[in-house]
Amino acid sequence: MYNQIASNKRKTVLLIGIFLLLIIGIGWSIEAYFDTGPGILAIASIIAVVMSLVSYFQGDKIALAVSGAKQITATDNPYVYHLVENLCIAAGLPMPKVYGIPDGALNAFACGRDPQHASIAVTDGIVKALENEELEGVIAHELSHIRNYDVRLATVVIVCVGLVALIADLARHNLFWGGARRRSSNDRGLGGILALVGIILIILAPLFAQLIQLAISRKREYLADASGSLLTRYPEGLARALEKIAASDQPLSRVNRATAHLFLASPYKNDTIKTAGNPFSTHPPIAERIKRLRAMA
Repeated sequence: MYNQIASNKRKTVLLIGIFLLLIIGIGWSIEAYFDTGPGILAIASIIAVVMSLVSYFQGDKIALAVSGAKQITATDNPYVYHLVENLCIAAGLPMPKVYGIPDGALNAFACGRDPQHASIAVTDGIVKALENEELEGVIAHELSHIRNYDVRLATVVIVCVGLVALIADLARHNLFWGGARRRSSNDRGLGGILALVGIILIILAPLFAQLIQLAISRKREYLADASGSLLTRYPEGLARALEKIAASDQPLSRVNRATAHLFLASPYKNDTIKTAGNPFSTHPPIAERIKRLRAMA
């Protein structure tokens, strides 16, 4: 389990480093070969900062509202509430707000910018379908997302994706509508090659950024699986829960692409099976997750 945690942390740092290099590469391409000046980067950065502030302080409320989640207390649902409470005591975490989603699908998610401002939401379907140890594994997984600051990381990555998209869109507008001219170069052959590389980077940058975002999301799921199993000391509980989730083909009734990556498993019908190995999937294949969990036992 410790090896799995360390491996995923290293890979996440590597992917974020690639992200930063991608942003620097786009800026270099624009400023070195097109007469746009630094203004394009300043405008995109200001917009990205505003977007990030809204996402950072209100993103959890938006995700909960979109999912139709309703807050529950110890009186409303003592079983779920005390299960979360006991795991928080074991993990040394403050008690998050607990929400129920009136939906028969088997899923759950965590959100919030830090452990002091966190929430956990579980569907009615997953509470009814899972045994105690299985539901405990699911909640431990979500608490691990909170403890590992995965949601904060997701916010940073989303801002990076938005910044890349904004810069690339502005650059393409100037490039294809005549608002930018390539600077002169003493070595026209090399300048032409570098300009072509810059144009290709600008065009493909949003796709690269999206792939990096999804790769980070998948790595954090593996990390939360390992961290959650370390908390419960029972990887088999989460493994059995994932088997039941994979066997169910009922999708969530209220979900969109903006919040899909937050869930324990893909909230779309049969997506957990059809997207196995798909680089555009927000989640790793459930079969691989189960395999890794059982290798930890």
